[in-house]
Amino acid sequence: MAKKSFFKLFSGIVAVMLVLTACGGNNTNTNSTTNGNNNGGNSQAEGEAGGNQANPVTISIAYATGDPATKQAIETTIDAFTDAYPHVTIKNISETTSESYLDWLKTKEAVGEFPDLVEMRDTKIFADAGKLAELPEELHSLFTFLPEYDGKYYNAPLTGNNPNGIIYSKKAYADAGVTELPKTYDEFLEIQEKLLASGISPIVVGGKDLFHMGFWINYFLISNVYSSDPDWNSKRIAQTASFTDAAPVQAITDYKELFTKYVDKGWLSTGDNQTASMLVTGKAAQLYSGPWMFGQIEEADPGFEFGFYALPSRDGSVIVNGLPTLAGWSLSAEASKDPDKVEAITAFIKFFFDPEQYGPYLETVNGIPTTVQEVTYETNEQMQEVLRLMSDESVPKSMMINQWYGENAIPPQFRNWFYKLLQELVVSDGDVADYMKQADTEYDSNVKANLQ
Repeated sequence: MAKKSFFKLFSGIVAVMLVLTACGGNNTNTNSTTNGNNNGGNSQAEGEAGGNQANPVTISIAYATGDPATKQAIETTIDAFTDAYPHVTIKNISETTSESYLDWLKTKEAVGEFPDLVEMRDTKIFADAGKLAELPEELHSLFTFLPEYDGKYYNAPLTGNNPNGIIYSKKAYADAGVTELPKTYDEFLEIQEKLLASGISPIVVGGKDLFHMGFWINYFLISNVYSSDPDWNSKRIAQTASFTDAAPVQAITDYKELFTKYVDKGWLSTGDNQTASMLVTGKAAQLYSGPWMFGQIEEADPGFEFGFYALPSRDGSVIVNGLPTLAGWSLSAEASKDPDKVEAITAFIKFFFDPEQYGPYLETVNGIPTTVQEVTYETNEQMQEVLRLMSDESVPKSMMINQWYGENAIPPQFRNWFYKLLQELVVSDGDVADYMKQADTEYDSNVKANLQ
């Protein structure tokens, strides 16, 4: 279960880490380290060039390709690694499909093509199925914190869990007469009325991509449910909590109101990759998303002026998703049986997180570092605010409904079903109480099915 001591410990780790990162963030990309021990792979590569020939080995790799910047950043690192380690061939089997990343991985597993090294976002599912091996112990010391599942470490976290927030057009705010950022959720709603009156769609949502629905849904769940009870999921499993309770009903009522009144009417047919364009072309004033969007916005229009802020709750408090999740590079159980593959994968992970590679990667994806070694990289105004939020111990950190693990892990099949249910709630103008009863029924059915 979530414990206050864990929140305090993690906040302290992140505060130190991000203060170091932000120090050189605006004017340097030196990728300096805090000590003389380079944990990257270059020294080994030089040793091989000096005569210690390693066995040729091929490993397959897969990662989510939804964000173009992240895809390019990983491909750049792969190319640099294979240049440094010519005996390693990397077969990149990543694909951009209409399937969710989880469903795509399940398909790969079903046809016997599960990757040797995989960006894992659903660790519980694949660990329980025996498809993942533990992270090699020599890699543990690279990271400030490793999430633990069932007493084991499976993930080398690519970045910290990014907080979501309002990405807004400064021009749209100025045109609507908005001169101050909201201090409460009700003040945020007042801004939406001003934006509507100015003739612009207040909010763009990429509802065509189901994962994008989770941004707003989880804002309301975190603000109304997890902020006061981080163990709510475990109580729902034990049937001592219900979606029909006051807090979840309030969360989903607020969600429905926002989507009905202020979200662009084409939200259900808009893809996540279209949201940046709608923002910079003035078709919408705001987007609720994370820092990975900053690069896409700047690429779409380098001159576009935008800001970022964490959306407060009704009482004025700010809580963001930001706790470490069970996600990152993971080694397949099958690959772990081959010592040459384990050696190559270990070398790749060390190489990936070496500041020389990790700094440019973080700069490209606007990511939060997870390593012990200091990494400095250029950050913009918006990313500085992200780093401030993450280093501020007075800002509580939480997680999305599907990111909790251990006793708080939800049935893995529930998330997508729930997001679709809430899409239907808005489209059909359904009754929130009735839909929350459906959520309870489905949740209990999923829990029962998973016990069989």
